[in-house]
Amino acid sequence: MSRRAGSGGGGAKAGRRHRTKPAGDGRTSRGDRFGARDLLGEAVRGLAGRPGRLALTALAVVLGIGSLTATVGFAQTGARQLEAVFNAVDAVHGVVRPAGDDFGAAGLAAPKAVLPWDADETAARLNGVEAAGLVTEIELDSPVIAAAPVHDPMAPPTRVPGVMAATPGALEAVSGVLSQGVWLTGFHEQAAQPVAVLGRDAAALLGVTRVDNQPSVFVDGRSYTVVGILDRVERASDLVSAVIVPQSTARAVFGLEAPGELQVLLALGAGPMVGEMITTALNPNDPSGFEVSMPLPPSQVRQQVTADVNSLFVVLGLVALGIGAVTIAVVTSLSVMERRGEIGLRRALGATRFDVAAQFVAESAVVGLLGGLTGAAAGVLATVGLAAVRAWTPVLDFRLVGAAALAGCVVGVLAGLVPAIRAARLEPATALQEGT
Repeated sequence: MSRRAGSGGGGAKAGRRHRTKPAGDGRTSRGDRFGARDLLGEAVRGLAGRPGRLALTALAVVLGIGSLTATVGFAQTGARQLEAVFNAVDAVHGVVRPAGDDFGAAGLAAPKAVLPWDADETAARLNGVEAAGLVTEIELDSPVIAAAPVHDPMAPPTRVPGVMAATPGALEAVSGVLSQGVWLTGFHEQAAQPVAVLGRDAAALLGVTRVDNQPSVFVDGRSYTVVGILDRVERASDLVSAVIVPQSTARAVFGLEAPGELQVLLALGAGPMVGEMITTALNPNDPSGFEVSMPLPPSQVRQQVTADVNSLFVVLGLVALGIGAVTIAVVTSLSVMERRGEIGLRRALGATRFDVAAQFVAESAVVGLLGGLTGAAAGVLATVGLAAVRAWTPVLDFRLVGAAALAGCVVGVLAGLVPAIRAARLEPATALQEGT
């Protein structure tokens, strides 16, 4: 009796245990569910089983993301360099010339006004002007220019350098650089000294290679002591191929009647303001007698150039990224075809359509993320490498780098959606039959 009672008590406990976890209600415990960790593990194992295909597929994304990151980096770095060059030359240089009438003697344009001899000093006093100098080309009829006082009329003709006049402030105004010696000074200008600075090309024509021994050049038989050699200029490029004398010397010797043009070095962004003031300062009675060429505000030009360059390179990067997305889609579709048997077996064992689709999407996402991370790193290295080779400052927004890596994952997900949906629609029996 007691045993039967004990058996009944054990049966009651067994019944209670059975009711606690019914055996046929179709529900699973929390530990039996296919979670995100399981999904990621299955995706990694599926990719690890085909390392060659994984590398080739990821390479397509690496090329796409790397191209996008590198091209945007190149664009930003190049735009910054272009901005620096623009600011160093065009954005800070202006020119003032006498304006011409529509009619003049012999049908030629005659100047409305002439630049005053002290135009450079007047301009230098204006706010926003860093330096100013007068530069004038001197027209001579058949000049004889040589490095020796004796001229051989039987010698074959050679190219003759030009002659130009300049004031002391012209070197800074045109952003010139001397290779040897000194530029024309205030003393040379005030005393009309017979000195000259040779442009680089003019020095080569005349055979002058050094100035420490005080060489001379002869213009129509008159001697000029060479005090310097001009290596390069940013503006008024005719100076590098000319014999340059002080403006006062040109007035006394060659009869120079008026300055040719006023070169102005400006503070960044001061072009419009100086352009409005300078003509009135030069001639209050007739400000319209001059042609003024001043740079636009740098922000407008810089933004336009940067936008154009960035747009071009972003399009190229997106094309490369699109190729990577197509590659992932094609490879994932081939994987679905090859793994029909595996898909059918998983469906037969209880995997849902969502589980099958999620696995293929996860595999594509992993491929895209790996390619995105590697491609972003490659793009950064390419940008830094180009900047190092060209001695530029690399410019790249690191938020863009993070976005590029995330974009690789997003591209992988989008590229794997269609193959994943096709895999989820496979019927278990058909998949098992086609996969065996």
